[in-house]
This record gives sequence, C-alpha cells and structure tokens, in this order.
Amino acid sequence: MLLYISLLSSSVSPLNMKSFDTSSAVESGTVAGNNVDDDGGEKRTGTLMTASAHIITAVIGSGVLSLAWAIAQLGWVAGTVLLVSFAVVVNYTSRMLADCYRSPDAGTRNNTYMDVVRAYLGGRKVQLCGLAQYGSLVGMTIGYTITASISFVAIGKANCFHDKGHGAKFSVSNYPAMAAFGIIQIVLSQIPNFHKLSFLSIIAAVMSFSYSSIGTGLALADLASGKVGKTELTGTVVGVDVTASDKLWKSFQAAGNIAFSYAYSVVLVEIQDTLSSSPPENIVMKKASIVGVSTATAFYILCACMGYATFGSQAPGDLLTDFGFYEPYWLIDFANACIAVHLIGAYQVIAQPIFQFVEKKCNKAWPESNFITKEHSMNIPLLGKCRINFFRLVWRTIYVIFSTVIAMIFPFFNAVLGLIGAVAFWPLTVYFPVEMHISQKKIKKYTMRWIGLKLLVLVCLIVSLLAAVGSIVGLISSVKAYKPFHNLD
Repeated sequence: MLLYISLLSSSVSPLNMKSFDTSSAVESGTVAGNNVDDDGGEKRTGTLMTASAHIITAVIGSGVLSLAWAIAQLGWVAGTVLLVSFAVVVNYTSRMLADCYRSPDAGTRNNTYMDVVRAYLGGRKVQLCGLAQYGSLVGMTIGYTITASISFVAIGKANCFHDKGHGAKFSVSNYPAMAAFGIIQIVLSQIPNFHKLSFLSIIAAVMSFSYSSIGTGLALADLASGKVGKTELTGTVVGVDVTASDKLWKSFQAAGNIAFSYAYSVVLVEIQDTLSSSPPENIVMKKASIVGVSTATAFYILCACMGYATFGSQAPGDLLTDFGFYEPYWLIDFANACIAVHLIGAYQVIAQPIFQFVEKKCNKAWPESNFITKEHSMNIPLLGKCRINFFRLVWRTIYVIFSTVIAMIFPFFNAVLGLIGAVAFWPLTVYFPVEMHISQKKIKKYTMRWIGLKLLVLVCLIVSLLAAVGSIVGLISSVKAYKPFHNLD
C-alpha cells in the first residue's frame, strides 16, 4: 500500500494538467515534449501485459466463486452453454468497442466510454451511456465492498471452526470489516489515475488466480476422495430441492451472476486509454481481451464444474466464504485473504472512471479554483514528499464513505451480484458496441449482417431482463431473512 501512495510523489493528475493550456505548458517546459501524447495529455505507456492485468483484475472477481451455485440452478447443459456463450459474446463485442476508441473523422482519442458514444452515436444515447456506465460502476464498488467484508469475516469463521469444531456457535458482524475495507480504499483512492494502477492490477490478478485455483483444487481433492454431489443435466429438481417458483427465479438470478462474471466492458475504454499509441491501441486491446476472457473462461469452467460436481444441488453461494470447505483451515484463510487483496485492487480499477469523470467536470466548470485544480506538495512521514489535491482528497473520501454505507445497508451477496450483472451487461457490453459498430462500418438496414446484430442485441436484452427480475426477487427474500449478526451453528 505504501508503495502505491509513494507514486503520488512523482505524478501529476492529467486532469489537473488539462486545467491549463497544454501547448503553453510544453513551450514553458512544464511538460517535456517527449512526455506528451498525441492528444496533449500525459504520455501513455500501457502495454499488452498491463492491459491484460487490468482486464483480468476486472473480470476474474469474486463472482467466480458463485458460479458453482449458478451451475447448480441451471444444470450441466444450460449452465455450461451460458458460460461459453457469454464469453463469446463479450469477446466479440469487446473487439467492436476497441475499434471505436479513435474517432471516425480525425482519429483522435476518446478517453472515456461516454466520449466514444458521443463520437459515433451522439444525442441522448450519450446520457444513457453515462447513466448505465456510472450507475453500474457505483453498483460494482458496493458489491466489492460487500464481498471483501465477507472474506475478512470468513477468516475468523475458519479459525473458529478449526479451534472449536464445525458446530461451534459464534456471532460476528460484517460491519467492522466493511469499515476497514473503506479506510483502505480512502487511502488508495488518492492514486491520481488509471496510469498509476498497473502494478496494483498485476498483484490483484495474481490474487484472483490464487483463490480461484484454491477453490478449484479443494473441489478436485474432494472429488478424488469420493465426495460426489447429486447433479442433474437441468440443475436443481423441482419438488425435491426447490419449489417451482424458486427454480424459476434462481435460474434467472444465476444467469445474472454469470453475466456479472464477464462484466469488464464497463471499463474497457478507460483501460484502452492507458495504452501506448504504438502499436495501435485497438490491436493491443483486442489481444488483451482475448487473453483476459479466455483465461477467465478457463478458470470459470473449472471452478464452476468442479464445485457443482462436488456439492451438487447443495452448492453454496460462495465456495469459500459459505464454507463448502472447512479444512485445511490455513488454506481457506489464505484464499479469503487473496480475495480481499484482489478486491482492494479491483475496487480501484472500477472506481477510477467515477473519480475522473467528476474531477474532469469540476476542472472544466471551475478552472480558476485552487481548491479543485491546484496540487500541493506535502511531506508525509514514511512516504516523503507527496502531491496532494484537496478536492481529490475530499471528493474521493466522500465517495468511498458513500459506497461503504450503502454496502452496510444491503449486504446480500448473490442477489446483489446478479442484479449488478443484469443491469450492466446489456447496455454496455452489447447494445452500445453493436450500435457503434453498425455506425462505424455503415452497415445497411435489413441486410443479413444488420439483422444478425440486431438479433444478438434482442436476445441479450431478454436474458438481462430475466436476470434482473430474478435478482430483485432474490434480493427481496434476502432482505426479509437478513440478520446483521451471523450465528455460526
């Protein structure tokens, strides 16, 4: 953490650089010519590796541990088909979105998803894109806060079960863990921009590989020892495992969980904006998307299928925090610690577009305000000289507090996960990329390609709506059953 804060000592936010005339800055020597990119901003240095790390950090999240539960609701056939189908759709539309990063006329960069939509579609669709993107980003930061706190608490649970037995009673609240996660995020949120997050994303990607591998490995070990759950081609059985209505709603919710597990298009443009202009950003981003999505899909299928094979229709909502496994307890502790560390990094990857959107708007609205635009050099113990922007400090702190408080009010993991996935998936992963691709390539109406693309949009809309309904039903049920303290029986 300290290493990341020390990055502030040698960095100036590009948002603040944009508050004055860039050409004047170059002439005066404020910004060296070879450190300025083609749009006058700070020179990008991102590579295939850093972009892949950002994607993996955003994609392989804690949602991977809920996929066994999702497969249990849907069954071998529908569950596996949905996993692969979402992967194919996401990779296909991500390639479309990557090609739209440069404007169609002058080939200039579009720094955000909204800028891309403005360049190709314009009108009210820009506002709709902003609502969908930033609404889903806010939801994801809340979801990450919830999941990280569950992992923190699960470490204490694992130790309790090991010391006192699996039937031990112990009451613990998620609230202190959420508060601790929020404090960490307040500190890390002072990292100025996406360009300074590469190392944090690499660490987070390693953590995601670690806990996904542990979950898969523990399931495989149980299978090898003869523990095999009751599985079905169609998942949970009506009248045996669930009621007919539960089967319907949980299947929809499971579809949302799977959708959420691939939801990185929401930050794809912002990730692409970190890439160096040579080789072309769209080519590098397409390669990074293939690396990220294919890696994620391999882990998803392994973790989901192994978990379902082990637990069958009784698969827990989360393989680690819902205690599908109890021993070795130290490995469970390590895996949950990896989840928490990963989500610390993932939160920043998701939150940076929110931070920079607000800061850019405020810089533009009040360019003369020292509170908003001025960087202050301060000596901080153990860190040395650091650059602090008071507006950034206040605004980002308020946002983290907001997301933490909302997470405390709605700490219902599976239902929240599915709802976020359903809301974010269709507009940002399918609708806007397809519409911009049609505009960019000038695809004529009612041609076979146009019809095929429109059918893809329609099918994905139906899936997203059903997933949203299922998640809302699940959320209502969770609210009714929720108790702020968990009694561990």
